[in-house]
Amino acid sequence: MEYFWKQQNDIPSEMGYPLFGAAHLLSVGVTLLLVIAAMIVIRKKSLRTQRRVMKIIPVFMLILEAFKDIFLISVGRFGIGYLPLHVCSIGIFVFLLREYLPWDKARKYFGEVAVVLIMPASLAALIFADWTIYYPVLNFINLHSYFWHGLLVLYPLLLYQAKEISPSIKHIHWVIIFLCLVVPLIYLFDKHFGCNYFFVNQPVPGTPLMWLASFMGNPGYLAGYALLVILVLALVYLIFWSLGTESRDHF
Repeated sequence: MEYFWKQQNDIPSEMGYPLFGAAHLLSVGVTLLLVIAAMIVIRKKSLRTQRRVMKIIPVFMLILEAFKDIFLISVGRFGIGYLPLHVCSIGIFVFLLREYLPWDKARKYFGEVAVVLIMPASLAALIFADWTIYYPVLNFINLHSYFWHGLLVLYPLLLYQAKEISPSIKHIHWVIIFLCLVVPLIYLFDKHFGCNYFFVNQPVPGTPLMWLASFMGNPGYLAGYALLVILVLALVYLIFWSLGTESRDHF
């Protein structure tokens, strides 16, 4: 527990654990089991209670993000690289807009983005976790990262389970428009401040992006990145189409 309340710059480099090692796979497994358990418990509750839980989750995530930032400030390690600008972090704002905007069409739009983009991206982040190399298992940031990404998976699944959102390939342009609006701004921000939000400045080792960069170069891998995103979106829609669930017209 010596390194529990430490940021990566204050932890010896050998304290991390390997991607796809036992600790990583067990952590991902426990995270997803907790997500499934939460879904089962919440599903047994009344629709009113389910709706209340879905309203609480984005607010709770905002509090978690604030707590993490306060911790980083307290140890003198908060910086521009910790802004909520990754695709997973932006999930906070997508979820909040989905829950608290008064317009049904806007809520459906952000619900689709949550289910089709944020949830798969969060699953990918768990599988290709980029924090394992820096942190030991018993560390606040490490545990926060798994818990955080678990909530990013749980909330969209609750929307789908409650039949409030039923993704349709006809809406794929909704997600693409979202990315076309957000990604160029993130790219310019990354280039100006030397950050790597959305991983558009450089690929992360051990991920498919590094494989793309190995033969497409940088920034050439971005073209492959864009194609990969579209293929994943199509696959996600195909999975939901195969499940064949219809959405409710009311909320």
